[in-house]
Amino acid sequence: MTGLNLPQFKAEIVVPTLNAIGLGGDAAVNLLTGTALVESSLVYLRQVNGPALGPWQMEPFTEHDIWITFLPDPRLGSLKTTMQAMLARDIPHTDQLITNWRYACAMARLKYYRSPDPLPAANDALGQAHTWKRIYNTSLGAGDIDANHIALFQQAIEA
Repeated sequence: MTGLNLPQFKAEIVVPTLNAIGLGGDAAVNLLTGTALVESSLVYLRQVNGPALGPWQMEPFTEHDIWITFLPDPRLGSLKTTMQAMLARDIPHTDQLITNWRYACAMARLKYYRSPDPLPAANDALGQAHTWKRIYNTSLGAGDIDANHIALFQQAIEA
């Protein structure tokens, strides 16, 4: 059980956000929904004893790095403009990983998007778990792929 209604979270936050940045589709929606489940259980907005923030538990360094090393690419001008439009002007970017779920979702999608690896199939929970570990959690992250993680991605698929 999560802190939020999973189908509503998927339909009201993830789908419209990914469509707004032009990086939607069933595979991306399920991957981002599953990532939020794995990272925060859709309960925690701050990592316990760590720096990660929001439902997708993105670290401030990662959010900053996307702005500095990825979004300045001239080929991404439209995407950068869309990302800037999502920001509230009165709250620092990193704080918006907690308060602005649309922005947090979009940033998590960009973490995956900047990897050259293709997304797994929309209905492949094991593939999504492996993609989460390889790209989002990385080899340095504490996360491991186990039956629970695969089950959480399966929940995201079914929501």
